[in-house]
Amino acid sequence: MIRIDEIWLATEPLDMRAGPDTALARVVKVFGTARPHCAYLFVNRRGNRMKVLIHDGLGVWLCARRLNQGKFHWAGNRHGDRVELSPEQVTALVQGLPWQRLGAGGVISVV
Repeated sequence: MIRIDEIWLATEPLDMRAGPDTALARVVKVFGTARPHCAYLFVNRRGNRMKVLIHDGLGVWLCARRLNQGKFHWAGNRHGDRVELSPEQVTALVQGLPWQRLGAGGVISVV
């Protein structure tokens, strides 16, 4: 439906009262630009709400997700101010699962 080539996660929390303009301003502040066909994910301080800003090439979409129990497994500042995610990692993240164990993060290189 909407083409998404890259998915980025911001490590600093966002006020969930933010609308599309405020979220877009945060994307520009953290990522430098809002590139077409990219999704940008933000979480609140408590970690139970997420907003996703998607630039589809023509305009922006702002979506929200709330967990009724638990928290999203979010990247901390030790990962920098932004992290690129794979589609599999995003699927795990929005379900409240530990996405860091998927992809290259889950590789065992020393026995």
